Amino acid sequence: MKRHRIELTAIAAWDNLLLAVLKAAKGKRFRPAVTSFFMNLDESITQLHNDILEQKVPDGNYRSFVIHDPKRRTIHAASFTDRVLHHAIMNCAAPIFENSLVGTSFACRPGKGIHLAVVQVQRNLQRFPWFVQVDVEHYFPAIDHARLLNLLSRRFKDVAFMQLLERIIRSYQSTHGKGLPIGSLTSQYFANYYLDSTDRFLLNHPAVCAHIRYMDDIVWWCENNSDARIVLQELTAYVRNVCQLKLKPLIQINRSTQGITYCGFRIFPGTLRLTARKQRRYRYLRQHYEATWKLGFIDDQSLQTTYDAILAATLPAHSKTWRQRDLQLHPCLYDNGNG
Repeated sequence: MKRHRIELTAIAAWDNLLLAVLKAAKGKRFRPAVTSFFMNLDESITQLHNDILEQKVPDGNYRSFVIHDPKRRTIHAASFTDRVLHHAIMNCAAPIFENSLVGTSFACRPGKGIHLAVVQVQRNLQRFPWFVQVDVEHYFPAIDHARLLNLLSRRFKDVAFMQLLERIIRSYQSTHGKGLPIGSLTSQYFANYYLDSTDRFLLNHPAVCAHIRYMDDIVWWCENNSDARIVLQELTAYVRNVCQLKLKPLIQINRSTQGITYCGFRIFPGTLRLTARKQRRYRYLRQHYEATWKLGFIDDQSLQTTYDAILAATLPAHSKTWRQRDLQLHPCLYDNGNG
Protein backbone atom coordinates (compact mmCIF):
# COMPACT_ATOMS: atom_id res chain seq x y z
CA MET A 1 0.00 0.00 0.00
CA LYS A 2 1.52 3.30 -1.11
CA ARG A 3 1.71 6.02 1.52
CA HIS A 4 1.40 9.67 0.56
CA ARG A 5 2.96 12.78 2.05
CA ILE A 6 0.80 15.85 2.61
CA GLU A 7 2.65 18.65 4.35
CA LEU A 8 1.03 21.35 6.44
CA THR A 9 2.49 23.98 4.12
CA ALA A 10 0.34 22.58 1.28
CA ILE A 11 -2.80 22.77 3.40
CA ALA A 12 -1.93 26.27 4.63
CA ALA A 13 -1.10 27.60 1.16
CA TRP A 14 -3.02 30.81 0.44
CA ASP A 15 -4.64 29.57 -2.78
CA ASN A 16 -5.74 26.36 -1.08
CA LEU A 17 -7.24 28.22 1.88
CA LEU A 18 -9.05 30.69 -0.37
CA LEU A 19 -10.59 27.81 -2.33
CA ALA A 20 -11.54 26.16 0.96
CA VAL A 21 -13.23 29.37 2.15
CA LEU A 22 -15.33 29.56 -1.01
CA LYS A 23 -16.37 25.92 -0.69
CA ALA A 24 -17.22 26.22 3.01
CA ALA A 25 -19.23 29.41 2.41
CA LYS A 26 -21.26 28.05 -0.50
CA GLY A 27 -24.94 28.59 0.28
CA LYS A 28 -24.11 30.13 3.67
CA ARG A 29 -22.71 33.56 2.79
CA PHE A 30 -25.21 35.48 4.93
CA ARG A 31 -24.69 33.58 8.16
CA PRO A 32 -23.05 35.72 10.87
CA ALA A 33 -19.89 33.62 11.24
CA VAL A 34 -19.36 33.56 7.47
CA THR A 35 -20.03 37.28 7.09
CA SER A 36 -17.57 38.02 9.88
CA PHE A 37 -14.89 35.86 8.23
CA PHE A 38 -15.35 37.65 4.88
CA MET A 39 -15.32 41.13 6.42
CA ASN A 40 -11.67 40.58 7.32
CA LEU A 41 -10.84 37.96 4.71
CA ASP A 42 -7.10 38.58 4.44
CA GLU A 43 -6.65 38.62 8.20
CA SER A 44 -8.88 35.56 8.67
CA ILE A 45 -6.96 33.50 6.12
CA THR A 46 -3.61 34.66 7.48
CA GLN A 47 -4.65 33.68 10.99
CA LEU A 48 -5.80 30.25 9.85
CA HIS A 49 -2.58 29.84 7.84
CA ASN A 50 -0.51 30.54 10.95
CA ASP A 51 -2.67 28.34 13.18
CA ILE A 52 -2.27 25.39 10.81
CA LEU A 53 1.51 25.71 10.71
CA GLU A 54 1.67 26.17 14.50
CA GLN A 55 -0.69 23.20 14.98
CA LYS A 56 -3.29 25.22 16.89
CA VAL A 57 -6.29 23.91 14.95
CA PRO A 58 -9.01 22.69 15.04
CA ASP A 59 -10.86 24.59 17.77
CA GLY A 60 -13.15 21.54 18.09
CA ASN A 61 -16.32 23.49 18.89
CA TYR A 62 -19.53 21.97 17.53
CA ARG A 63 -23.05 23.35 17.36
CA SER A 64 -25.57 20.54 17.82
CA PHE A 65 -29.09 20.41 16.43
CA VAL A 66 -31.61 17.78 15.36
CA ILE A 67 -32.98 17.23 11.87
CA HIS A 68 -35.47 14.74 10.43
CA ASP A 69 -34.14 13.91 6.95
CA PRO A 70 -36.00 11.58 6.85
CA LYS A 71 -35.12 9.94 10.15
CA ARG A 72 -34.07 11.76 13.30
CA ARG A 73 -30.38 12.70 13.30
CA THR A 74 -28.29 14.84 15.60
CA ILE A 75 -26.00 17.07 13.54
CA HIS A 76 -22.79 18.42 15.03
CA ALA A 77 -21.77 21.40 12.90
CA ALA A 78 -18.17 22.58 13.22
CA SER A 79 -17.32 26.27 13.47
CA PHE A 80 -16.86 28.06 10.16
CA THR A 81 -13.09 28.25 10.63
CA ASP A 82 -12.95 24.51 11.22
CA ARG A 83 -15.10 23.90 8.15
CA VAL A 84 -12.61 25.91 6.10
CA LEU A 85 -9.84 23.76 7.60
CA HIS A 86 -11.72 20.58 6.66
CA HIS A 87 -12.10 21.73 3.05
CA ALA A 88 -8.44 22.75 2.91
CA ILE A 89 -7.45 19.26 4.06
CA MET A 90 -9.75 17.50 1.61
CA ASN A 91 -8.58 19.65 -1.30
CA CYS A 92 -5.28 17.81 -0.82
CA ALA A 93 -6.44 14.44 0.57
CA ALA A 94 -9.63 13.70 -1.40
CA PRO A 95 -7.80 12.48 -4.55
CA ILE A 96 -5.80 10.07 -2.39
CA PHE A 97 -8.96 8.69 -0.78
CA GLU A 98 -10.56 8.42 -4.22
CA ASN A 99 -7.69 6.37 -5.61
CA SER A 100 -7.80 4.10 -2.55
CA LEU A 101 -11.44 3.02 -2.91
CA VAL A 102 -12.85 0.27 -5.09
CA GLY A 103 -15.43 0.99 -7.78
CA THR A 104 -18.35 -0.48 -5.83
CA SER A 105 -18.33 2.30 -3.20
CA PHE A 106 -20.63 5.17 -4.22
CA ALA A 107 -20.79 7.73 -1.37
CA CYS A 108 -18.76 10.98 -1.29
CA ARG A 109 -17.06 10.33 -4.62
CA PRO A 110 -16.91 12.41 -7.82
CA GLY A 111 -18.78 10.77 -10.66
CA LYS A 112 -20.58 8.38 -8.29
CA GLY A 113 -23.43 9.21 -5.90
CA ILE A 114 -26.94 7.95 -5.21
CA HIS A 115 -28.24 7.92 -8.78
CA LEU A 116 -25.41 5.82 -10.16
CA ALA A 117 -25.65 3.48 -7.17
CA VAL A 118 -29.37 2.98 -7.82
CA VAL A 119 -28.75 2.25 -11.51
CA GLN A 120 -26.06 -0.29 -10.63
CA VAL A 121 -28.31 -1.96 -8.05
CA GLN A 122 -30.98 -2.40 -10.72
CA ARG A 123 -28.44 -3.91 -13.12
CA ASN A 124 -27.38 -6.40 -10.48
CA LEU A 125 -31.01 -7.30 -9.77
CA GLN A 126 -31.35 -8.12 -13.46
CA ARG A 127 -28.22 -10.29 -13.50
CA PHE A 128 -28.16 -12.24 -10.23
CA PRO A 129 -30.96 -14.20 -8.48
CA TRP A 130 -30.40 -13.53 -4.73
CA PHE A 131 -29.38 -10.49 -2.70
CA VAL A 132 -28.61 -9.61 0.92
CA GLN A 133 -28.97 -6.08 2.30
CA VAL A 134 -27.37 -5.02 5.58
CA ASP A 135 -26.81 -1.78 7.44
CA VAL A 136 -24.37 -0.91 10.22
CA GLU A 137 -25.96 -0.10 13.57
CA HIS A 138 -25.33 3.50 14.74
CA TYR A 139 -22.52 3.80 12.22
CA PHE A 140 -21.01 7.26 12.76
CA PRO A 141 -21.21 7.08 16.59
CA ALA A 142 -19.62 3.61 16.57
CA ILE A 143 -16.50 4.31 14.48
CA ASP A 144 -13.42 3.48 16.54
CA HIS A 145 -10.83 6.28 16.68
CA ALA A 146 -7.82 4.01 17.14
CA ARG A 147 -8.69 1.81 14.16
CA LEU A 148 -9.48 4.82 11.98
CA LEU A 149 -6.14 6.44 12.82
CA ASN A 150 -4.37 3.18 12.08
CA LEU A 151 -6.04 3.01 8.67
CA LEU A 152 -5.11 6.62 7.92
CA SER A 153 -1.50 6.04 8.97
CA ARG A 154 -1.27 3.36 6.28
CA ARG A 155 -2.30 5.94 3.69
CA PHE A 156 -0.51 9.10 4.90
CA LYS A 157 3.05 9.32 6.21
CA ASP A 158 3.68 12.95 7.22
CA VAL A 159 3.80 13.10 11.03
CA ALA A 160 2.46 16.65 11.37
CA PHE A 161 -0.42 15.90 8.99
CA MET A 162 -1.33 12.75 10.91
CA GLN A 163 -1.27 14.75 14.15
CA LEU A 164 -3.70 17.24 12.58
CA LEU A 165 -6.04 14.42 11.55
CA GLU A 166 -5.84 12.94 15.03
CA ARG A 167 -6.77 16.27 16.64
CA ILE A 168 -9.79 16.52 14.34
CA ILE A 169 -10.88 12.95 15.09
CA ARG A 170 -10.31 13.28 18.85
CA SER A 171 -12.20 16.60 18.98
CA TYR A 172 -15.47 14.66 19.10
CA GLN A 173 -16.58 11.42 20.69
CA SER A 174 -19.98 9.85 21.23
CA THR A 175 -18.51 7.37 23.72
CA HIS A 176 -14.93 7.02 24.88
CA GLY A 177 -12.66 6.68 21.86
CA LYS A 178 -15.51 6.33 19.37
CA GLY A 179 -17.64 8.41 17.07
CA LEU A 180 -17.47 10.92 14.24
CA PRO A 181 -19.71 14.01 14.10
CA ILE A 182 -22.46 13.78 11.49
CA GLY A 183 -22.33 16.95 9.41
CA SER A 184 -18.56 17.30 9.06
CA LEU A 185 -16.84 17.02 5.68
CA THR A 186 -13.92 15.07 7.14
CA SER A 187 -16.36 12.67 8.82
CA GLN A 188 -17.88 11.78 5.44
CA TYR A 189 -14.51 10.88 3.96
CA PHE A 190 -13.26 9.08 7.07
CA ALA A 191 -16.48 7.08 7.44
CA ASN A 192 -16.50 6.05 3.80
CA TYR A 193 -12.85 4.97 3.96
CA TYR A 194 -13.39 3.11 7.25
CA LEU A 195 -15.47 0.43 5.49
CA ASP A 196 -13.23 0.09 2.45
CA SER A 197 -11.94 -3.23 3.79
CA THR A 198 -15.48 -4.65 3.77
CA ASP A 199 -15.69 -3.80 0.06
CA ARG A 200 -12.51 -5.76 -0.52
CA PHE A 201 -13.78 -8.62 1.64
CA LEU A 202 -16.88 -8.94 -0.54
CA LEU A 203 -15.01 -8.26 -3.76
CA ASN A 204 -12.69 -11.19 -3.10
CA HIS A 205 -15.30 -13.60 -1.74
CA PRO A 206 -15.85 -16.49 -4.19
CA ALA A 207 -19.59 -16.72 -3.45
CA VAL A 208 -20.30 -13.01 -4.05
CA CYS A 209 -21.36 -12.20 -7.61
CA ALA A 210 -21.50 -8.43 -7.12
CA HIS A 211 -21.89 -5.86 -4.36
CA ILE A 212 -22.70 -2.18 -3.82
CA ARG A 213 -21.98 0.04 -0.81
CA TYR A 214 -23.38 3.51 -0.17
CA MET A 215 -21.65 4.56 3.08
CA ASP A 216 -22.85 1.88 5.54
CA ASP A 217 -25.72 0.49 3.44
CA ILE A 218 -24.34 -2.69 1.84
CA VAL A 219 -25.91 -5.04 -0.71
CA TRP A 220 -24.43 -8.11 -2.33
CA TRP A 221 -25.70 -10.75 -4.73
CA CYS A 222 -25.25 -14.52 -4.79
CA GLU A 223 -26.36 -17.42 -6.96
CA ASN A 224 -28.46 -19.04 -4.23
CA ASN A 225 -29.92 -18.57 -0.76
CA SER A 226 -27.35 -20.85 0.86
CA ASP A 227 -24.38 -18.83 -0.41
CA ALA A 228 -26.10 -15.61 0.62
CA ARG A 229 -26.44 -16.81 4.22
CA ILE A 230 -22.87 -18.09 4.39
CA VAL A 231 -21.52 -14.73 3.23
CA LEU A 232 -23.78 -12.95 5.73
CA GLN A 233 -22.41 -15.03 8.58
CA GLU A 234 -18.82 -14.37 7.53
CA LEU A 235 -19.34 -10.65 6.95
CA THR A 236 -21.08 -10.26 10.31
CA ALA A 237 -18.04 -11.76 12.02
CA TYR A 238 -15.67 -9.61 9.95
CA VAL A 239 -17.51 -6.38 10.75
CA ARG A 240 -17.59 -7.29 14.45
CA ASN A 241 -14.00 -8.51 14.85
CA VAL A 242 -12.10 -6.33 12.39
CA CYS A 243 -14.17 -3.15 12.03
CA GLN A 244 -15.43 -3.24 15.65
CA LEU A 245 -18.96 -2.56 14.46
CA LYS A 246 -22.29 -4.35 14.56
CA LEU A 247 -24.84 -4.93 11.82
CA LYS A 248 -28.45 -3.95 12.44
CA PRO A 249 -30.73 -6.89 13.28
CA LEU A 250 -32.99 -6.02 10.34
CA ILE A 251 -31.36 -7.93 7.49
CA GLN A 252 -33.02 -8.64 4.16
CA ILE A 253 -32.33 -11.82 2.17
CA ASN A 254 -34.54 -12.12 -0.87
CA ARG A 255 -34.89 -13.00 -4.51
CA SER A 256 -33.94 -10.19 -6.86
CA THR A 257 -37.35 -10.42 -8.52
CA GLN A 258 -38.90 -9.14 -5.26
CA GLY A 259 -37.04 -5.84 -5.49
CA ILE A 260 -35.15 -3.79 -2.93
CA THR A 261 -35.49 -0.40 -1.22
CA TYR A 262 -32.22 1.48 -1.55
CA CYS A 263 -31.25 5.16 -1.18
CA GLY A 264 -34.87 6.32 -1.29
CA PHE A 265 -35.91 4.26 -4.31
CA ARG A 266 -37.93 1.09 -4.67
CA ILE A 267 -35.91 -0.85 -7.24
CA PHE A 268 -37.08 -3.81 -9.32
CA PRO A 269 -35.35 -5.50 -12.26
CA GLY A 270 -37.69 -3.73 -14.68
CA THR A 271 -38.69 -0.50 -12.94
CA LEU A 272 -37.64 2.20 -10.47
CA ARG A 273 -40.08 3.92 -8.13
CA LEU A 274 -39.85 6.61 -5.49
CA THR A 275 -40.49 5.40 -1.98
CA ALA A 276 -43.38 7.03 -0.11
CA ARG A 277 -40.79 8.71 2.11
CA LYS A 278 -39.01 10.19 -0.91
CA GLN A 279 -42.32 11.43 -2.28
CA ARG A 280 -43.06 13.18 1.02
CA ARG A 281 -39.57 14.68 0.98
CA TYR A 282 -40.07 16.00 -2.56
CA ARG A 283 -43.39 17.61 -1.63
CA TYR A 284 -42.02 19.05 1.62
CA LEU A 285 -39.03 20.67 -0.08
CA ARG A 286 -41.21 22.25 -2.77
CA GLN A 287 -43.55 23.74 -0.18
CA HIS A 288 -40.69 24.84 2.07
CA TYR A 289 -38.85 26.79 -0.64
CA GLU A 290 -42.07 28.23 -2.03
CA ALA A 291 -42.83 29.58 1.45
CA THR A 292 -39.29 30.97 1.63
CA TRP A 293 -39.82 32.68 -1.75
CA LYS A 294 -43.16 34.13 -0.62
CA LEU A 295 -41.44 35.71 2.38
CA GLY A 296 -38.83 37.28 0.10
CA PHE A 297 -35.82 35.38 1.41
CA ILE A 298 -34.97 33.99 -2.05
CA ASP A 299 -35.54 35.47 -5.51
CA ASP A 300 -37.27 34.03 -8.58
CA GLN A 301 -34.09 32.59 -10.04
CA SER A 302 -33.16 30.87 -6.78
CA LEU A 303 -36.61 29.31 -6.54
CA GLN A 304 -36.40 28.04 -10.12
CA THR A 305 -32.94 26.59 -9.42
CA THR A 306 -34.35 24.90 -6.34
CA TYR A 307 -37.22 23.41 -8.37
CA ASP A 308 -34.67 21.98 -10.79
CA ALA A 309 -32.60 20.46 -7.98
CA ILE A 310 -35.62 18.90 -6.27
CA LEU A 311 -36.79 17.46 -9.59
CA ALA A 312 -33.33 16.06 -10.36
CA ALA A 313 -33.44 13.97 -7.19
CA THR A 314 -36.44 12.06 -8.58
CA LEU A 315 -35.22 11.54 -12.15
CA PRO A 316 -33.82 8.00 -11.89
CA ALA A 317 -37.30 6.79 -10.96
CA HIS A 318 -40.23 6.23 -13.30
CA SER A 319 -42.09 9.01 -11.51
CA LYS A 320 -43.47 11.25 -14.27
CA THR A 321 -47.10 10.24 -13.70
CA TRP A 322 -46.82 10.78 -9.95
CA ARG A 323 -45.12 14.17 -10.41
CA GLN A 324 -47.80 15.31 -12.86
CA ARG A 325 -50.52 14.33 -10.39
CA ASP A 326 -48.65 16.11 -7.59
CA LEU A 327 -48.39 19.27 -9.71
CA GLN A 328 -52.15 19.18 -10.32
CA LEU A 329 -52.77 19.01 -6.58
CA HIS A 330 -50.01 21.51 -5.69
CA PRO A 331 -49.18 23.71 -8.71
CA CYS A 332 -45.80 25.46 -8.82
CA LEU A 333 -45.96 29.05 -7.58
CA TYR A 334 -43.30 30.15 -10.02
CA ASP A 335 -43.03 29.11 -13.68
CA ASN A 336 -40.06 31.21 -14.91
CA GLY A 337 -42.36 33.57 -16.80
CA ASN A 338 -43.74 30.97 -19.19
CA GLY A 339 -47.20 30.71 -17.67
